[in-house]
Parts: sequence; C-alpha cells; structure tokens
Amino acid sequence: MPKYISLLRGINVSGQKKIKMADLRGLYSSLGFQNISSYIQSGNLVFDSESSKPALIAGIIQSAIKDTYSFEVPIIVISAQELAEIYYNNPFFADKDTSKLYVAFLKEKSNLNKIDLSKWQTRDEQALIKGKQIYLYYPQGYGKSKLTNNILERELNISATTRNWRTVHKLVELSKD
Repeated sequence: MPKYISLLRGINVSGQKKIKMADLRGLYSSLGFQNISSYIQSGNLVFDSESSKPALIAGIIQSAIKDTYSFEVPIIVISAQELAEIYYNNPFFADKDTSKLYVAFLKEKSNLNKIDLSKWQTRDEQALIKGKQIYLYYPQGYGKSKLTNNILERELNISATTRNWRTVHKLVELSKD
C-alpha cells in the first residue's frame, strides 16, 4: 500500500485552528488510512492509503476536517518517494547550515519561472524553485525573512506550506518502509 505524507497549513498556530494530533490520527483512521503517525503539532502525518491519487486524498482529508472542526485547512499530500526525492535533491544541502534550510511545498505546479522572489529577499537569502517545491535558505532565520509563506501563496496564487529541514528530515525517516 502506498505511503503518503500530509502537510496541513496553519493549524495549532497562535491558538488558531486547534486540532490535537491524537484526534487527527483518529480522523485519518476513520477515513480508512493505515499505519498513521504524526510529527510535532503542526499537522505532519505519515500514513498508508489504498488510493494512488494524492490530490484525491487531500480532498478527502480537507472535507473531513471541515465537517469535524468547522474550518478549512489547506492540505498538501505527497508520496513518500516524492518526499525522499525532494530531500535528497536539495541544492543547498551540501554547503549550507541545515538549521537555516526550509522547503515550501506547493499544492500544484505553477508558472514559477515568471515569478521574481528577489524583491522580498535579503542579499544573503536564496530561493530555488524546483518542481512543486521551493528550496529556501535563510541565513538570518525564517522569522526575519520577508519571503514568507504568505508572500509565496499570494505571488503564486496557490496554496503552499513551509517546513524546516529538521521536519523534512524526520518525515523522510518516518516514511521509510
């Protein structure tokens, strides 16, 4: 059965859109997903599904959350194989401090080549668009950057969610068979 990772955007942040991970794992189980595990409180879940369509899975989860919690949450679902490829193909990994690396996961491919992200970057920050993700390097830290997830969503006009490298690494480890 294929293994997937769901990345929920904007839950349990500043007391907004609260969902306990134990409750979320129970919800996933009620939807027929198996071997469910979560990592930290920000909506990172690894699970098995009989479906081979990540967009369909995301829609099912999104509807169930709306029905259960009465709020909407953007959700990105990727396969374990896709996450491993994102992890092992990070162009900044070899020569950058991994505590300053992030990945913005995009819901879908967009016309990314026409987007100029440099107007929000400091001269030391780097952003590389590759596939449905943006590799980010923030030498001063994510909290000090103007190139935020909200800017990415607004400029690209699609849902996105950003994870630090430690979280990406842990999700790769959790999703190994």
